[in-house]
Amino acid sequence: MNTTNTLPTAAAPAPVHPFFDFWRSFKANKGALAGLVIVTLVLLMAAFADVIAPYAPDLTDNTVFLVPPAWQAGGSSAHLLGTDAIGRDILSRLIHGARLSLLIGIAVVALSVILGTVLGLLAGYFRGVFEITIMRLMDIILTLPSLLLAIVIVAILGPGMMNAMLAVAIVVLPHYVRITRAAVISETSRDYVTAARMGGAGHIRLMFSEVLPNCTAPLIVQASLGISTAILDAAALGFLGLGAQPPSPEWGTMLADAREFVLRAWWVVTFPGLAILITVLAFNLLGDGLRDALDPKLKR
Repeated sequence: MNTTNTLPTAAAPAPVHPFFDFWRSFKANKGALAGLVIVTLVLLMAAFADVIAPYAPDLTDNTVFLVPPAWQAGGSSAHLLGTDAIGRDILSRLIHGARLSLLIGIAVVALSVILGTVLGLLAGYFRGVFEITIMRLMDIILTLPSLLLAIVIVAILGPGMMNAMLAVAIVVLPHYVRITRAAVISETSRDYVTAARMGGAGHIRLMFSEVLPNCTAPLIVQASLGISTAILDAAALGFLGLGAQPPSPEWGTMLADAREFVLRAWWVVTFPGLAILITVLAFNLLGDGLRDALDPKLKR
């Protein structure tokens, strides 16, 4: 009686969960981790501004006009970053301003992503005259300087935070349309789309159930970078007096209020500027890390 000896086969390693694969790629980028930490801190500061801020953002005190920061001669520990020209605490206004700046950035990106995704999806799926019309319109918007176009739109609609948000959303819209269209054109030629079409799937199902879920990675990356662009453009409009209006503690508006005191009181300009710089840089670093982690072509 012949017996055959079978060698034990090694068990195949369990597949790595997509989230852990993404996190391993993301955490390899130290700059992205730093950006994530800063963005998280800014989000927490905005969420709990009423608890963290030592004073109300519009509370004035005529006894503490232009008080320097606490570590400078003449400063006070009651106002760590000093006060502005009408006695408002700069630290409190910066903390509350984080809420406004993040609200502007997130709202602008949400509106741009929704409109840009729909237009790009339709243009990339149906092609033809509709695609040509949409893309030529986006090209026209891209040929104009973004800040100048935003100024023109706000000048037509009138100054204010809502109109500034709408203007910035229109300015950044072409980026999402172009990214979505390129991703859709690439995905519609794949086998799974052809199989779904042969299985009787209609246009709506093909676009929103089959194609769109596979186009989200570049949109997530662009959205994270777009928040920094929206914050920067909204601050520029606020500085020009076309965005959020005083006494709103928006960072660009704080810079506009402090223009005449640049030489006398450096802190009223420096700290809002640093807040914009650090927040925008953090979102850019986060976006770079997301791009490296989500784009398979960049994985080593």
